[in-house]
Amino acid sequence: MKAIKTVLIIEDDPYNRELEKALFERDGYTVLEAGDAEKGITIAEAKKPDLIVLDYQLPRIGGLQVLESLKNNRKTREIPCVFVTASASEDQLGNLKTSNACGYITKPVDTRTFVEQVIKLAGEGK
Repeated sequence: MKAIKTVLIIEDDPYNRELEKALFERDGYTVLEAGDAEKGITIAEAKKPDLIVLDYQLPRIGGLQVLESLKNNRKTREIPCVFVTASASEDQLGNLKTSNACGYITKPVDTRTFVEQVIKLAGEGK
């Protein structure tokens, strides 16, 4: 896996997006951000970040559909994706476990270990 320098956060909740952005920037990462799926896919194709942190529940196009779109696109298929989700139902967790994502983290995130957890999942993931 190549070194992670740039992270794209696709998160519709502005508070969560700003929190995740601040945590990554605190650790020296460059952060790109999108408030919806469409913008996130566009940024991923244009900027080719080293990692995508993806909210599971996005309006209009859900996180699983975004992941499928990214993995079916030759420009973005190799970018590791880690889900962040407030949803922890058994069905949703099962969907996350069988997806092409590297893994997932449940909200609320632990601000002390969040970046480390995401980077570890990205390095160990699919």
